[in-house]
Amino acid sequence: MTGGSLVRYLWLSIAAALVTIALKTAAWWFTGSVGLLSDAIESCVNLAAAVMALAMMALAERPATEEHAFGFSKAQYFSSGFEGGMIFIAAAAIIWTAAPRLIHPQPVDALGLGLGISVAASAVNLLVARVLLGVGRKHRAIALEADGHHLMTDVWTSAGVIVGVGAVGLTGWLVLDPLIAIAVALNILWTGFGLMRRSALGLLDRALPLEQRDAIRDLLAPYEAQGIVFHALRTREAAGRSFITMHVLVPGEWSVQRGHDLLESVERDIRAVIPGAVITTHLEPVEDPRAHADLELDR
Repeated sequence: MTGGSLVRYLWLSIAAALVTIALKTAAWWFTGSVGLLSDAIESCVNLAAAVMALAMMALAERPATEEHAFGFSKAQYFSSGFEGGMIFIAAAAIIWTAAPRLIHPQPVDALGLGLGISVAASAVNLLVARVLLGVGRKHRAIALEADGHHLMTDVWTSAGVIVGVGAVGLTGWLVLDPLIAIAVALNILWTGFGLMRRSALGLLDRALPLEQRDAIRDLLAPYEAQGIVFHALRTREAAGRSFITMHVLVPGEWSVQRGHDLLESVERDIRAVIPGAVITTHLEPVEDPRAHADLELDR
């Protein structure tokens, strides 16, 4: 899929954020509920995160250059990390707003209207979140996935706020309103931690998922049964791209053509399991002791 066709989904996220900010702010304005205000603050984070994701996705889709020969795909991790950081700021703002209400609870007005507006905003977020998550997983675009997860968290958060604020109206326990807001803050903190952790692991060149590494080893087994030796197998992923390197040890008497044909066959089999993988293979004579000792990145 082209960069433009992915970026358009982030414009969808921005539009959804603007709509939900307007709706949730209106819900807070009519009710005066700090719980609904916390929901509106989180939607402001959604907007900032979507704008950042749009910028980073556009950068990630740029073609490789001489100075950036592996492309710019890791730019998506900056978006995911930024979104996690924004979540921490939003959580702090929510707690700061809610804390005084614990000491001095205030009544909530026009509950029916406010909750109805909040339900409509949540429906918008749910629809857009499902779209972003589906496209993000299909194309392994962490920026889209992160935005989708954040929106889905917003949906569950809103559901909790709606139930909680409704309980305030039914029971008259005004202290529930700030308690709900603080619970929202703690919940989104957990989401922010997860996003920042994933971004850090991506920037640190984390290996491919275990199931993919096992699949690579399984497809190499038939070659090993023929006497071919594989070692120094390394993998990493970078925002939707997979990188695989390995050494392939064959009999020294083989011709260059025969060795090349083997490598082409191995790489073709790997790409059948991991489409689009960038594979680097290094051919060595199996009889040479140096080939067996050459295992580390730093020789």
